[in-house]
Amino acid sequence: MWRVKFFLQNYSILSEVDINQRQEDDINRVSTVLSISKSEACVLLRNYNWSVSKVHDEWFADEERVRKVVGLPEKHTELPNDREVTCGICFESCPRGTMNAAACGHPFCSTCWRGYISTAINDGPGCLMLRCPDPSCAAAVGQDMINALADDEDKEKYGRYLRRSYIEDNRKTKWCPAPGCEYAVEFVMGSGSYDVNCNCSYGFCWNCTEEAHRPVDCATVSKWILKNSAESENMNWILANSKPCPKCKRPIEKNQGCMHITCTPPCKFEFCWLCLGPWSEHGERTGGFYACNRYESARQEGAYDESERRREMAKNSLERYTHYYERWAANQSSRQKALGDLQSLQNEKLEKLSDIQSQPESQLKFIIEAWLQIVECRRVLKWTYAYGFYLPDHEHAKRQFFEYLQGEAESGLERLHQCAEKELQVYLEAESPSKDFNDFRTKLAGLTSVTRNYFENLVRALETGLNDVGPSTSQGTCSKSATSKSLGGKSKSGKNRASNTSSKYGAPSRGVDDSNIWTCEHCTYANPKSARACQACDRQHR
Repeated sequence: MWRVKFFLQNYSILSEVDINQRQEDDINRVSTVLSISKSEACVLLRNYNWSVSKVHDEWFADEERVRKVVGLPEKHTELPNDREVTCGICFESCPRGTMNAAACGHPFCSTCWRGYISTAINDGPGCLMLRCPDPSCAAAVGQDMINALADDEDKEKYGRYLRRSYIEDNRKTKWCPAPGCEYAVEFVMGSGSYDVNCNCSYGFCWNCTEEAHRPVDCATVSKWILKNSAESENMNWILANSKPCPKCKRPIEKNQGCMHITCTPPCKFEFCWLCLGPWSEHGERTGGFYACNRYESARQEGAYDESERRREMAKNSLERYTHYYERWAANQSSRQKALGDLQSLQNEKLEKLSDIQSQPESQLKFIIEAWLQIVECRRVLKWTYAYGFYLPDHEHAKRQFFEYLQGEAESGLERLHQCAEKELQVYLEAESPSKDFNDFRTKLAGLTSVTRNYFENLVRALETGLNDVGPSTSQGTCSKSATSKSLGGKSKSGKNRASNTSSKYGAPSRGVDDSNIWTCEHCTYANPKSARACQACDRQHR
């Protein structure tokens, strides 16, 4: 499966077969080193969260203590050598051949064992820590007894619980959180990004298991998700658009033009919307239905300053949140649409395009890469709006710089998206091979490369807190031009304006005179006339 990643992969995707194999390998390793049965090795690993090194450390430090804790007697006690043995549960005398016991030797008939095991398995994953039925005994019941005594359905459940415990109890592994996904992920801690892309195409953060959210940290994502789902915005809306009834204090929204308000039953109090005074005290002299002289007089005296200030603050807060949320949601919607288009392209359209253009599908890989890049960049751009929402208001230079970079990122992504969506459609609807298809290939590949480079550096810039932005607006503006060049962006006029300044996010930029600029028609980025090749798409220009 094709993937676009900003950084080196530091994880492995595990299928059910992979999980079973790794689990079996760990059990065999412990069994061999400690010279114990595989069933006993499995009991040890379950108790130490499937950490082979932890098992070895504890065992060689104090084997006797470990055996006592996990329920592995050093010597196996055999069943009584009698013809018939009494079961410790049903107290029936049964032939010795129908009796079974754990390592402790407490005898129980097969029927009672099956009932005991089946009940434990159907009660849930606790069956993995099953002990001898004797109330005074702590001997572990291993997988060997489960396989010997349980029916096929219970054995399958037990195996599923065992496989789940291998992932859920191991700090190095987690299940993919996508609904219905059965893949697990093994992660190498302390090595780069927490972003994970599962084979099911779902991207998530290893640290918090929310969807992948670089360049925003987990704490910000948690606050943003809580804000989107919490009642705080409802309260802001109530404060901004309603007033409390003077009698019962319930919030009331004014939905008609008249200032005469009647509260809902059972209150039914009639009051003035402006001054909240009883309507019985209002009339022509107080302003009538559409004004209130009392309110105007009290307002001039400052009586309503605090309440109006709170209402204005709530309104501004709500409008600001709405601004960021709508754009966050719009990019999420666009990303979902892009995922659908990518799937459609992979399933049917790529084969159709291959036939029309008489080119093998392997030569059309650049289209898939472009769409994967669009999906990834939509995700990054979406989370930049959560980043911007929590950017401190007093850091004006940093905010101005951030909004500039965000705007350039959005502009570049739109160019790529339009090229991959609308311009590709022309070739999908063609009836014969197009002469300029190779030019389209060069343009789309160039846009993909430029957009990927810009977003890679944008992510790094935001993750470091835009540290090269100075405290003053002038410094921020200067840094803006320098970093824009290093991020691969361009100014609003389509011409790079970087001076001889180095940026921490890229190589030093060289000064370019605006009069010596031309625009590459293949990737839409500006380049010096003296350049033999486009700096953005590496296309040779004569």
